[in-house]
Amino acid sequence: MKERKITLSEDEIPERWYNIVADMPNKPRLPLHPGTKEPISPDMLAPLFPEALIQQEVSTDRWIDIPDEVRDLFSLWRPTPVYRAYEFEKALGTSCRIYYKYEGISPAGSHKPNTAIPQAWYNKQEGIRRVTTETGAGQWGSALSFACRHFGIDCEVYMVKISYLQKPYRKLLMNTWGAKVIASPSTETEAGRSILAQDPNSPGSLGIAISEAVEQAAKRDDTKYALGSVLNHVLMHQTIIGLEAERQMEKAGDVPDIVIAPFGGGSNFAGLAFPFLRHNLTEGKKIRCIAAEPASCPKLTRGVFRYDFGDSVGMTPLIPMYTLGHNFVPDPIHAGGLRYHGAGAVVSQLLHNQLIEAQALPQTECFQAGVIFASSEGILPAPEATHGIGVAIREAREADFAGTPKTILFNLCGHGHFDMAAYQSYFDGQIVDHELSAEEVQTLIDQINMPEVV
Repeated sequence: MKERKITLSEDEIPERWYNIVADMPNKPRLPLHPGTKEPISPDMLAPLFPEALIQQEVSTDRWIDIPDEVRDLFSLWRPTPVYRAYEFEKALGTSCRIYYKYEGISPAGSHKPNTAIPQAWYNKQEGIRRVTTETGAGQWGSALSFACRHFGIDCEVYMVKISYLQKPYRKLLMNTWGAKVIASPSTETEAGRSILAQDPNSPGSLGIAISEAVEQAAKRDDTKYALGSVLNHVLMHQTIIGLEAERQMEKAGDVPDIVIAPFGGGSNFAGLAFPFLRHNLTEGKKIRCIAAEPASCPKLTRGVFRYDFGDSVGMTPLIPMYTLGHNFVPDPIHAGGLRYHGAGAVVSQLLHNQLIEAQALPQTECFQAGVIFASSEGILPAPEATHGIGVAIREAREADFAGTPKTILFNLCGHGHFDMAAYQSYFDGQIVDHELSAEEVQTLIDQINMPEVV
């Protein structure tokens, strides 16, 4: 019988997170104060984040201990399995070996609880009673709602309006776990009201939702803000994915030539890729790590490396990132979790130094990839996850054409059970591709008006 499923025991859940900053040849630049344009100090982040997370954000230690209570809660679903995708390989007719790490078995159905639980735990340790956040497709909002419910913290989620309308069951899941969910832009914040004054029909964006959540957190001493991607402590928490996958690939007696994950702000990609990228940085290995982003929001493949706001209104520090500009409102594609205008500082620096790669895919290609995968492996992937599958198909076909079979590992970051309407639209021929023209990209870049990263 073929060994399809590669598992670990609960006592093999990693005890430490990996901080790639320790091994980077060029460290990411510090964020800048939005007013003075001078590097910010850690204490300036105190109104938004608990002290422990601030220290993780600026740490250069290679390994950070995972608290025992966090590891205990992880054991609800971790370690997650790695599968050898024999049926998918057969469907593609490829000679490549394809594996996937399946994060859809978490309570929220995605990889997002890997950081939601530690973030909620650290807030609880500091006596925080309320947390605000944003969410695109609802996976992050669901995860944080679950985590806050467990630790007895109130949770308020600003959900990008187009996803709020497209994905009502994500909202209901958050409500079930006690969260208040608001469609963004909303009338509850100054940021939201200003956006609506300019465009009453705004579909929203992650940048806008971040502005609203940050504004609410800054108003109260008992409230902090939680972010589901972009920042280094978030990316670091997600490395539990890749650390487990390393051991599982060892058990399979295989080593990936190519590691692939979808890309929104960076946590999904970093979670799987960074532990493998460590071997490139410290041992001279040549594992290709590819970020898969939507063609309608191509910050890695067509953006510029600039300082830019993490939100739309300009309330956050200026982050050194690949960006399309904080005013960018992407096309309302169904992969709502990938519709962020910029990339995290750590990932951006790695891309700038050509240590990682990126590819952009149109959503019709992604849905086609998702259907092929679901038809063969039996798991319906979330629209975000289909981007990684699409790149895996591209790479397998290229390797077959060249006659050089590869071992490919990708992150199946979540299931698509709450995204059936998106698949219905695909089958009805209503999914359309949107790709920015060169003129549109240049106009966005010209509007950034921020310092270049040097």
